[in-house]
Amino acid sequence: MLEYSVEARRTDAQGSVATAKNAALVLDTSLEGRVDAFNPAELLLAAIAACMIKGIERVTPMLGFKLRGVRVALHAVRRDSPPGIASIDYELVVDTDETDQRLELLHKNVRKYGTISNTVAAATKLEGKIRRKA
Repeated sequence: MLEYSVEARRTDAQGSVATAKNAALVLDTSLEGRVDAFNPAELLLAAIAACMIKGIERVTPMLGFKLRGVRVALHAVRRDSPPGIASIDYELVVDTDETDQRLELLHKNVRKYGTISNTVAAATKLEGKIRRKA
């Protein structure tokens, strides 16, 4: 089994820093909000996006899938009572000349084997689509 570790510490009333390996990430933990850091909901969405892109990197060699780039756009809806994310929608945009059937095969593999996306999908509605870059 793989294991993951992250440590976070409060730097001041405006923020915190999370560290893992040799990387550091400034966190928006301020009550007023910060434009120069991700808040917890944005971090969740970024984790899903990273999971999907990493999944694409993992399966494209196995599928022989050729692409020039990938973009993931995500949108979450927050529920107030009890606090939580009610739903997350995403759009995967792939710059490729592959067929529509191969594009759907890529999407199926990303959804099936994504550790973070599968974890989130077990807790809330996670729906999305894949499309070719125009």
